[in-house]
Amino acid sequence: MRFPSMKTTLRFTALAACAALSIAAAPAKKPAAAPSSAGKNWAGQVVATPDGSHRYGNPDAPVKLNEYVSYTCPHCAHFHKESDPVLRLTVVPKGQVSVTVTNFLRNPIDLTVAMLTNCGDPKRFFVRHNAFFATQETWLGKVEKFSRDQQARWYQGQLTDRMRAIASDLGFYDQMGAWGMGRAQTDVCLADKAMLDKLRAQQTEVEKLGFQGTPSFTLNGEVLNANDWASVSKAITAKIAEQRAGNI
Repeated sequence: MRFPSMKTTLRFTALAACAALSIAAAPAKKPAAAPSSAGKNWAGQVVATPDGSHRYGNPDAPVKLNEYVSYTCPHCAHFHKESDPVLRLTVVPKGQVSVTVTNFLRNPIDLTVAMLTNCGDPKRFFVRHNAFFATQETWLGKVEKFSRDQQARWYQGQLTDRMRAIASDLGFYDQMGAWGMGRAQTDVCLADKAMLDKLRAQQTEVEKLGFQGTPSFTLNGEVLNANDWASVSKAITAKIAEQRAGNI
């Protein structure tokens, strides 16, 4: 697996975009979710999909959002900060929307974090996912403190050794330790070939969809021409309205 240079991949400008997800209050003759889901809070249901992505929410939700994200993308962290609380408190608990997160790898750091967020109980994936985004500014800020010669070991040698170097340099072992995972267990996760193969397959999917940047999205399988929460929330609201109209 080849990656672009750190100089190329870590230059981003976080775009400010603020919007609240407004959901129409008009009642529909048929519920959007299956009748058996009445009264169920779907926000806590987390599953790993066959390709190694992770989904939270109703698997039969009429509206399905898929996020393709890079952990070293400040815009992705910004999107996550704006969207996650709104989705988890409004449409996801009701079973109207499910959210799937798929990795978009752009450099060895992305790969390392992706291997670590997949380390441990799959049901706690979003705990790790949220934490790495919440602390992104801190650990990503450490990158600039390493010289080009020091960073070279992130790009040269055996892939597992490179990821271990990144985990050590950027403090990821300490982060994993906070979740009860020691260095030995973390190293086992970084050497997980089955997970690596799934992440590589995800990149094949990214290429097929033609995505050029992060974050990118599909809604019910269709590529969204959007990369901020304002645009994505508008598309979700429109799709929910469309689903309701179809149920009347």
